[in-house]
Amino acid sequence: MGSEIKVVPMRVLVTGGSGLVGKAIEHVVQEEGGKLEGEEWIFLSSKDADLVDVGQTRAVFEKYRPTHVIHLAAKVGGLYLHMKENLHFLRDNIKINDNVLQTAHELGVTKMVSCLSSCIFPDKTTYPIDETMIHNGPPHDSNFGYSHAKRLIDVQNRAYYQQYGHRYTAVIPTNVFGPYDNFSIENGHVLSALVNKTYTAKKEGSPVNVCGSGAPRRQFIYSLDLGRLIVWVLREYEEIDPIILSVGEEEELSIKEAEDLIAKALDFTGKIQFDTTMSDGQMKKTASNAKLRRYRPNFTFTPLNEAIKMTCDWFVANYDIART
Repeated sequence: MGSEIKVVPMRVLVTGGSGLVGKAIEHVVQEEGGKLEGEEWIFLSSKDADLVDVGQTRAVFEKYRPTHVIHLAAKVGGLYLHMKENLHFLRDNIKINDNVLQTAHELGVTKMVSCLSSCIFPDKTTYPIDETMIHNGPPHDSNFGYSHAKRLIDVQNRAYYQQYGHRYTAVIPTNVFGPYDNFSIENGHVLSALVNKTYTAKKEGSPVNVCGSGAPRRQFIYSLDLGRLIVWVLREYEEIDPIILSVGEEEELSIKEAEDLIAKALDFTGKIQFDTTMSDGQMKKTASNAKLRRYRPNFTFTPLNEAIKMTCDWFVANYDIART
């Protein structure tokens, strides 16, 4: 009798599963048919395990025994928190990433997709940035701790492949926004913090105070678009080298332009003022999505004005839990 090879369905563990990108992946999997028959998807939050602690990391992996991992968990914050706590961001993220990758190796995880950040790229560089340029110079000084910790994931992925043949890879999204983001004015990312600021200003009848000049330029990607692409990477992308997940260079816009779209979405007609005594951070970090387009030439991104409107609508509907 011939033997049959039994294909075991994926059991996917998503670290950072309660955050912005984790919730987007959960939506794609549960609501958009991204989950295939027989698969199990587990979305971890910080309540399930402190991944800075190797013992807790090991325990949660042993509990669920994943075949695949999407690694999103990280210590994150806005520009000004990074500037204050570079050492904490460096140490905590190095611990989280090493614990997750090494535990995945020890327990035989087939594939892992980690999430990096466009801030890992060199501060002094030519544009557009692509995947080959990650290690070509130091990152921007404002968040060098977080950036170096994230860069090390790419180094580890290559080392795990060289030494053990593991297919661990990483994605590099540009500025992500959407439902379930951290909308904190003090610690949130720029677009989500501006959503909170603008809505609060509308309620109070006060101006919106934007930190910096409004001139820095960014590429923004809607979290659900990113979720769809990460699920594709998990299933089909076979390279160890990372891939940038982003809208095109032509979609880059200034912080001022982004604030104007937010004001329109929230029907804010008050004054918008820019505090030029505050740091702008990196003025631009234009990224190329040419590699993504080679793989997915027909992928359609949600138009930015629509994505911002949906994000603002979600924030207003969930104001009491989203604003802090």
